[in-house]
Amino acid sequence: MRRRVLVGVLILAIVALVGYGAGSFLLYDQVSTVSATCSDRKGDGPRFQENTPAGWTLSNPGDVDELWPPSSRTIDLAPYAMPDYEEVAVPSRDAEIGALSAWWIPGRTVTSPAVVVVHGHGSCRRDHVVLLPAGMLHRAGFGVLLIDVRDMGDSPIEDRRFAGGTQEYLDVLGARDWLVEEQGLPASRVGIVGTSPGAASVIIAAGKDPTVAATWEDSGFGDVRDMIRDVIAYRDLPEWLNLLVPGGLVVAGLMGNDPTGIPPIEMAAAIGTRPFGIVHGVLDQHIPVHHATDLSAVVARSVPGYEPWLVPCAHHVEAAYCATAEYESRLVDFFASALGAP
Repeated sequence: MRRRVLVGVLILAIVALVGYGAGSFLLYDQVSTVSATCSDRKGDGPRFQENTPAGWTLSNPGDVDELWPPSSRTIDLAPYAMPDYEEVAVPSRDAEIGALSAWWIPGRTVTSPAVVVVHGHGSCRRDHVVLLPAGMLHRAGFGVLLIDVRDMGDSPIEDRRFAGGTQEYLDVLGARDWLVEEQGLPASRVGIVGTSPGAASVIIAAGKDPTVAATWEDSGFGDVRDMIRDVIAYRDLPEWLNLLVPGGLVVAGLMGNDPTGIPPIEMAAAIGTRPFGIVHGVLDQHIPVHHATDLSAVVARSVPGYEPWLVPCAHHVEAAYCATAEYESRLVDFFASALGAP
């Protein structure tokens, strides 16, 4: 009888372990998988394929209906068009990735400062969320470089997984290097912008490279563990899935894709006193506003009194659309002060 009990317990333990491992993998797979068609959900068709810097719309309204009220979809985008864009290839600092696809829109003069603009998880440079801030900067005379990071858009496919910025930051720094080496701009005249999880990529890039002159992050996260829990809550998934988060992160590490290896909140501390703009929508449920206040508390250790810009009308990555005039003014003033006037 004792032997049977022990065998039964062992079998149950094995089944539980295998079940936990399988569940952890499925969670990791759902959170990390991206599509090169600019879609963050498996099985979805391409998004935003008609969008270019010369003109764009919210070409897939269903993507924002659940997040944004109709008022955010009525602004006049014509003043922000960038018709003189060039298709270019820029390097990643990860030599195995090769050339990234990008659009380069020159500034007012050959010496005008420039900004690298980085999209988020499952997105691409065609996304209206990055095109509008890019158009604001271009209208003020800045050069703008919109990139597709690895595994997304038209850039090379590595493993079709987003690594939480811990690999993608090398793509951001490679794009910055291109502006310095190929366009002849001093590093002090080049900044970086990131939205949603792409904000994690730019925060890590700035924290890792002390020559990054200025960083603007919109709707990013400070800790990937908290972000995953927030996504589970936002999608109204069962709370017990939180038990799988540690296992999912172990799976990620075993697959060489550990999103916890370089926490953005630690990199925010490494930015020190360099110019750092933090923007977040108060109504954001996808990546809640506490991420902005968490990051800001770290920045305030180096910059006493530092405050983020928390936008009352904004859901996730909506601030540029629901508070357009103020967003443009703040964004342009931030980079003009940090990099010099165009």
